[in-house]
Amino acid sequence: MRKIVGFCAVGILMLCAVTSVAFSQDEEKKDGALYEKYYRDPALKEMAGRTDSLEAIRDSITAEIEEKWQLFDKEKAKDRKVIRFDFSDIEKPGSPEEFDAPFHFPPVAQYYTSTCWSFGTTSFLESEIKRLNGDEVKLSELYTVYWEFVEKARGFVRKRGHQIFPSGSESDAVLIIWEKYGIVPAEAYTGLIAGEDRHDHRAMTREMRRYLEHCREHGYWDEEKVVAHIRFILDAHIGRPPGEFVYNGKKMTPGSFLDEVVRLELDDYVQIMSTISVPFHEFSEFEVPDNWRPTDTYYNVPLDLFYECIRKAVEMRYTVCIGGDVSEPGYNGFEDAAIVPTFDIPQRYIDQDSREFRFYNRTTEDDHGLHLLAGRVVGDREWYLIKDSARSARHGNHDGYYLYRDDYIKLKMLTYMVHRDVAEQVFGEF
Repeated sequence: MRKIVGFCAVGILMLCAVTSVAFSQDEEKKDGALYEKYYRDPALKEMAGRTDSLEAIRDSITAEIEEKWQLFDKEKAKDRKVIRFDFSDIEKPGSPEEFDAPFHFPPVAQYYTSTCWSFGTTSFLESEIKRLNGDEVKLSELYTVYWEFVEKARGFVRKRGHQIFPSGSESDAVLIIWEKYGIVPAEAYTGLIAGEDRHDHRAMTREMRRYLEHCREHGYWDEEKVVAHIRFILDAHIGRPPGEFVYNGKKMTPGSFLDEVVRLELDDYVQIMSTISVPFHEFSEFEVPDNWRPTDTYYNVPLDLFYECIRKAVEMRYTVCIGGDVSEPGYNGFEDAAIVPTFDIPQRYIDQDSREFRFYNRTTEDDHGLHLLAGRVVGDREWYLIKDSARSARHGNHDGYYLYRDDYIKLKMLTYMVHRDVAEQVFGEF
């Protein structure tokens, strides 16, 4: 038995040796590769299917609930109410035609934009061109808007993100932009790309803000490249402003158009405000978000002089670019009118302090820029004709116009721009 085992062991060793020799004489044997269908464990498959089914049920229940509440919110929105004032007993002007208004172009709608500051100020300066030069020149509102966005982006970079990037601005921005970039006629730049006939800046402003926030988060402060990207976004949404154009058969640039056609002395326009937060009869900053630069070129006066200067402008047949709050119960586009109802504040209490309190607690805010054209007395109250680019001015019978009563001006209007000639009649030289 022992011999057999030994023989087997020897034989195995000899066989291995022979095999080894055989493999060494030929190429080494290779393993083959192939694709097979993925094997999914049945138990795990069953468990996953059960989970998927439960999630589908939960999702369907969630979807059903979401749809239910969306419908509920839509139905509720249909019944939404806002507090308004009953105008039935108010004696007011019948129409814009009852005012002897100086020249102005018909109202232009701003639609889905926050560009009232440009529409109102541009309209005001168009009236100034006619008053001073006798020319009727329709200007581009969006040209100024384009370059103001560029300047906001530049400021954002220079302040390393310690500046907001608002859609709005103030009246003096128009003068600042014109001095740097000139201006063009409306026909040369509409701010509408092919196929559009209404302004809508919502997507554009979201895109610019997201880009600037990305720059801030990553510390990317290459000014020229950031501005170039902002211009790329602006160009895509509202088109690139022209560097040259033809006006009345003559080739012009925005700068030459400002000098040769517009011909306004931009330094002749002053901004007036009335607040007890800074000294009277001094130039100060108007502390609102839209004054993003900020500028400190607002001449501050008591409320009685603030209002008297508006009355003087109307008397002299000058117009005024005015701005303030437009979100009160007495502000009603369907009535084409704005007043302060007594349930807000009794008329005898409208004064410097009640005005200031509303600015302080933000029930009066810097909402909107408008063009005040003319005034007249109806009954025992003074009323003002206002040209307005917002949608609510198109809800009533006077498309693009509002009628503001004197109390609304005193309590809710915060600032205005007027020609220096008018201001010096009331305040003296400053």
